[in-house]
Parts: sequence; structure tokens; C-alpha cells
Amino acid sequence: MAYSSYSSGGLTSRRTNAQKAAMVFGIVFLLIGVLGFIPGATINYGQLYFSGYASEAALLGIFQVSILHNVVHMLLGFAGLAMARKHSSARLYLLGGGILYALLFIYGLLIPLESDANFVPFNTADNWLHAVLAVVMILLGVFLGRQSEPSSYRSNPNPGEGSIPN
Repeated sequence: MAYSSYSSGGLTSRRTNAQKAAMVFGIVFLLIGVLGFIPGATINYGQLYFSGYASEAALLGIFQVSILHNVVHMLLGFAGLAMARKHSSARLYLLGGGILYALLFIYGLLIPLESDANFVPFNTADNWLHAVLAVVMILLGVFLGRQSEPSSYRSNPNPGEGSIPN
């Protein structure tokens, strides 16, 4: 079945795969944002600036980051967790996030990486990661978004009771 269920306070709730995907992306983006502030996970930590291409800090030694870049990842993480509460908002998060990353990929290709226009900043590895994220998030939003939200269940165990007037 496309849903998983869990129980909280006696109420049964079900999550669609779109909600699960939004939650996973939210957790991953949140962790990436936090890791960007941890020396060791981020090399050249002393070169971590608020923004701009001069920030030479690199998450995992690969992806150029700045304080702004890390904060944006954390905000995307919180948004994913918040929007995972409902199927429709989870789908919107996946599609919107995918479109955002597609635009960032195009922007990263168009601007010179050593210019003031590279304010976030990105490097070539960031650009390709943005392309992959764009494709994956859009595809998940489209295909997982086709599921409908699970119907709510009545607390009455007798489904026919009360449906026919006496």
C-alpha cells in the first residue's frame, strides 16, 4: 500500500509517499545546513564568510558554502518538515524545490563563478548537485503527487451505523 501509518495519541494518521519524500528531503537539507557550520565536515572553516565567492569553505571538501548557503539549506529543511504534514503541501514542496534547484542550476551556469553575482556561492560541484536535485524533486513531485490523500477514518467501528435514519 502507498501509505504508512503510525499512531499518535490514539489517532491513526497515514502518510503518502510524497509526504515521506518531503520529510526525507527536509531532514537531509537540515543536516546539510548544520554540517556546513561544523569544522571538519567543512574544510577551510576559517574562510567561511557570510556570502560571496570569496567564501572558500567547502562542505565535505567538495561543495562551496557560506553562512548564507547553510542558512538557506536549513530553511529548506524546516520547510520540508513543515510541508510534509499534508500530501498537497508535500507535493508543492517537491515541485517547488525542484523548480528552485533548476533555476539555481541555470543561474550557476550563466554567471562567472569568480564574480559578485556568485553571492550564495556555488562551484561546479554545487551546480551539478542542483541539476540532480531539480530532476529528482520534480519527478518525485509529479509521480508521488498523483496519490490522493488518505481518507480519514471514522472512529465509529460500525460503518453502517447511523447511515440509515430510524
